[in-house]
Amino acid sequence: MKTQLQLPPKLIPVFATPSRYKGAFGGRGSGKTRTFAKMTAVYAYQRAMQGDSGVILCGREFMNSLEDSSLEEVKQAIRSEPFLNGFFEIGEKYVRSRDHKIAYVFAGLRYNLDSIKSKAKILLCWVDEAETVSESAWSKLIPTVRENNSEIWVTWNPEQRDSATNKRFRLSPPDNSIIVEMNYNDNPWFPDVLEQERLSDLKNLDMATYRWIWEGDYLEVSDAQIFRDKFITQEFEPQENWQGAYYGLDFGFAQDPTVAVKCWVYDSCLYIEQCAGKVNLELDDTANYLLERMAEMDKYIIRADSARPESISHLKRHGLPRIEPVKKWQGSVEDGIAHLKSYRKIIIHPKCTAVLNEFRLYSYKVDRLSGDILPIVVDAHNHYIDAIRYALNPLIQALGKAKQTPLRLY
Repeated sequence: MKTQLQLPPKLIPVFATPSRYKGAFGGRGSGKTRTFAKMTAVYAYQRAMQGDSGVILCGREFMNSLEDSSLEEVKQAIRSEPFLNGFFEIGEKYVRSRDHKIAYVFAGLRYNLDSIKSKAKILLCWVDEAETVSESAWSKLIPTVRENNSEIWVTWNPEQRDSATNKRFRLSPPDNSIIVEMNYNDNPWFPDVLEQERLSDLKNLDMATYRWIWEGDYLEVSDAQIFRDKFITQEFEPQENWQGAYYGLDFGFAQDPTVAVKCWVYDSCLYIEQCAGKVNLELDDTANYLLERMAEMDKYIIRADSARPESISHLKRHGLPRIEPVKKWQGSVEDGIAHLKSYRKIIIHPKCTAVLNEFRLYSYKVDRLSGDILPIVVDAHNHYIDAIRYALNPLIQALGKAKQTPLRLY
């Protein structure tokens, strides 16, 4: 069967040339993830036509649930091509060929490498968001993909020059590999909605941060970053003598995600343990969605954005009985930032990648002509940070009250 596939021109030679390793790195909006998702299905179809059976493994460093996997990308890619849609059977939590000879497996590499080793006949392994995958994980994973003509595909947004992924696949790529750089201007179908975001970032962010997001540059620390040098990513287990847990929730819907966080305070440090977020999350589904990811959330007070009292009322009656609105005051955002900066260190668990990205991107506005950093917070990349401020609202209120208390003269 012959069919015409539409691919970004820069990726055509990647998939047209037989190779053990295929990969693409670069900034946001390049189309690399969507293209690689589609081509995993094409690869599975081709192997099936050759009489093969086995597994298409889709891995990420962390995967708390299927929501964090490439499952939805794969589903959308398959549905976009009639011949693939006819070949595959798609369920809520699975994708497999209709004859059940080829199946997708979605797994987090950090905690599932031992079980991955036992997967029979891995025909293809695609690792998306691969920047944080450790050298130890690569050393264990690669030998497990050992079937004849099996392949390993890698897609990532570069961050550190010395990351294991960058060194292994970009700086010193292995033999029999095709690795290309892909950015938004390499995507002939770059959507208008992302173009508006790109232009907004170009206008408001410093150039180093802009280039990291959109042009695939390495991440450089900038003076415009509000929390520069304040946060680290590190695994941890909360202890009995920690204060918390503190839960916060920020509402979104069409373009912005509804997000929630779980955090702790200990020894003058703030610990961000869990997060969850989703765009187009219906209010009726919100409680179940969050409780699946934060099992004891309903037992604690959850502080949410007071701008949505009707949503808070609904959730209080449908699964989150202790949710309440935060109290705000003039300058509460700035006070919240000052409070977060007052911690000796902010420790973000590695599985909270969305939180980590916001802490990297949350910035002061930069004057484009002079390069001056302005005392204006850019209202972007702040959904999880807002939720953290809400979670810690009682701790921040003292600062707000102190500023509002009039000075008494005696």
